[in-house]
Amino acid sequence: MSKKIVILGAGESGVGAALLAKAKGYDYLLSDAGKIAEGYKKEIKANNLNYEEGGHTEATVLGADIIVKSPGIPDSAQIIKKATEEGISVISEIEFGYQHINRSKKIIAITGTNGKTTTTLLTHHLMQACGFNAGLGGNVGHSFARLASKDEHDFYVLEVSSFQLDGIDSFKPDVAVLLNITPDHLDRYDYQFENYVASKFRIIRNLGKEQAFIYCCDNKPITEQVSRRQIEASMFAISVAGKPQQDGGYLSSDHLTFNFDHKELKIPTSEVTLIGKHNMVNTMAAVLSVMFFEAPIHLLTRGLKSFVNAPHRLEKIASINGVTFINDSKATNVDSVYFALEGIEAPIVLILGGVDKGNDYEPLKKLVKKKVRAIVGLGKDNAKIESFFIKHKEVISTDNINTAIQKAYEQSKVGDVVLLSPACASFDLFKNYQDRGERFKAAVLALKKSIENHNKAVS
Repeated sequence: MSKKIVILGAGESGVGAALLAKAKGYDYLLSDAGKIAEGYKKEIKANNLNYEEGGHTEATVLGADIIVKSPGIPDSAQIIKKATEEGISVISEIEFGYQHINRSKKIIAITGTNGKTTTTLLTHHLMQACGFNAGLGGNVGHSFARLASKDEHDFYVLEVSSFQLDGIDSFKPDVAVLLNITPDHLDRYDYQFENYVASKFRIIRNLGKEQAFIYCCDNKPITEQVSRRQIEASMFAISVAGKPQQDGGYLSSDHLTFNFDHKELKIPTSEVTLIGKHNMVNTMAAVLSVMFFEAPIHLLTRGLKSFVNAPHRLEKIASINGVTFINDSKATNVDSVYFALEGIEAPIVLILGGVDKGNDYEPLKKLVKKKVRAIVGLGKDNAKIESFFIKHKEVISTDNINTAIQKAYEQSKVGDVVLLSPACASFDLFKNYQDRGERFKAAVLALKKSIENHNKAVS
């Protein structure tokens, strides 16, 4: 008799899981408490998937053998609590996907508070550049369950979040990458940082001697846990602060140096298209992940040169009279802004602001004093930014993106960078961080065109 599967949440994870459940012949139901987005609704109907929306039928949910929970649904949700009390297995979509791929397939799984999307995209790019048949999924691109429903790839490069890791059971990547851990999403972890740390470390829970664990040894929460745990996997440490005591990679002057399988490889940082020390960590993690599968080194290094990061992550938009404009709209927390400031050598006019998430701006103070020429606050309420930074730099406030660009440009000099790196959520003025980034781009390009037209008119 077929197991009964209930899939909660009809976003990318849920629809992917439903496609997999149907492909494997399960008795399943895709259930969403709200209204399903139009794009997914069309796909659900086109594939004749069993679904309900506008509420969960409790009897059906509690009659399931397995519940596949989308990552946006917290364990504190009443339906999940009831299911747990009934002893029903509640798993994440990446676990469901893993249970249904051929065991000959290889997985690289990447997590961390910051940088996991960039690292996942770069790793996938390098795998393809080296000739591997690799799929991209998880928390970026397609859900893993969607990929598993066809299982067409030999390798899977997955971005995995703490929410997804919370629901794993047998999930065992061949390479597990942990980039960093800093406080985030603590509302999902009883406001206990140690709970969030434990969640991130679930990525290694099933690893054995044949698997690899790549981690950044510059991050104290990670190194503390590594020192306390018995980890069977082969371990590779990466650092931008000095040479690790074990195999891995490190930043040495203007080179990335790798020690792997009794070999040393040096790659000039000039060959890397990404900006900043934090992105050197991301690059080393990606390179080591691909080296684990005996990638041809000349193809790997060629792949580094051709990589283009996802939009809104230290994305160069344009240069106007010697001033470079960079879109880092994805930087929605203080740590991300710190990394951006650290990685840019030129003087900076910094655009900050939005919906504050309880930010502590103290970690930015030294870098702001050293590198930032002026700050433009972009948000409906810039009072916190003004009160903290006014002691150190001039702060100009606005709630208009075009005004922010104009004021930032007026504050800049030749050779400067105007950097949008907000440290805040975007929902006060924009739909999301992508909308904020796109409108930043549009405003920059409009300013560039206006200045070029003016110059032509007076020449």
